[in-house]
Amino acid sequence: MGGLLGELGKKLAERWLTLLVLPGALYLAVATAGHTLGQSAALDVGRLAHAISDAARAPQVSAVGGQVLLLAAVLAGAAVAGLAAQSAGSVVERVALAAGWGAWPWPFGELAERHVARRQRRWDAARAEYEALRLRERAPRPADRPRPRDRHRAAHTCERISAERPERPTWSGDRIHAAAVRLDRDAYVNLLTVWPHLWLVLPEEVRGDIGRARAALTRAAVLGGWALLYLPLAWWWWPAVPLAATLVVISARRLRTASDTYATLLEASVRLHLMDLADKMRIEEQPMGPPLGRAVMRRLSSPAPVTEPAS
Repeated sequence: MGGLLGELGKKLAERWLTLLVLPGALYLAVATAGHTLGQSAALDVGRLAHAISDAARAPQVSAVGGQVLLLAAVLAGAAVAGLAAQSAGSVVERVALAAGWGAWPWPFGELAERHVARRQRRWDAARAEYEALRLRERAPRPADRPRPRDRHRAAHTCERISAERPERPTWSGDRIHAAAVRLDRDAYVNLLTVWPHLWLVLPEEVRGDIGRARAALTRAAVLGGWALLYLPLAWWWWPAVPLAATLVVISARRLRTASDTYATLLEASVRLHLMDLADKMRIEEQPMGPPLGRAVMRRLSSPAPVTEPAS
């Protein structure tokens, strides 16, 4: 038991050091450098080195007690910065996935609605072009058929906008929503309803893959949270702007990749293991598709509550 607790404590310490302290210490170092140099000498490395040397020779820092206090203050400040970045990352994740964007307050809800409508118009135009090229492929004369490159380019344009017709203001949100749309269209399965039950019957390896994909999505959002923390430093140190912009670009790319992987795993898990769930629920064997989906959803759907007559 003691060995298990010791191993658990070691893993928690490693996660605390990796996720909070190290990024937070880097943030504190950048904030200190920015405060020391200011806007006028933003890239003066010599001035920064001189300031560090002066601080290191201070009596408060050279003493053992001062060093211990300084280390404790740095660790505490780094942990606080890391927690702040994770909190900001949760906001970034909610915005990136945009699951409840219809309830966003004014003016964000109205702006999101206009953006969704604009994305839908672009997607409809790209889809129409793609379908027109597919029809031309049936032309009897080879000269009248489009080049495969044109068809692939039209399909890529559609995919770059959204995997299915846009319903959310962000690509990542639409990518996860597309998994639910496809399962509802192809198998008559409501992903939100079936997923908690399916999760209990998934193999451990599959659950591990899904968990890692979800963790990658969270880490990408936290990186965006760090960008939000670095941006205010530009008030007294302008190099914080390109640093924050770089973090935004990296976070956006990782969010896109992680959401695509996560959505693919969600959809594949349902398609591959829905029969396992049906077997656990003692549903008679059905072919994969609408019949099986209807049978599972009928079993999982809660009956409407019976209203008591007023006395």
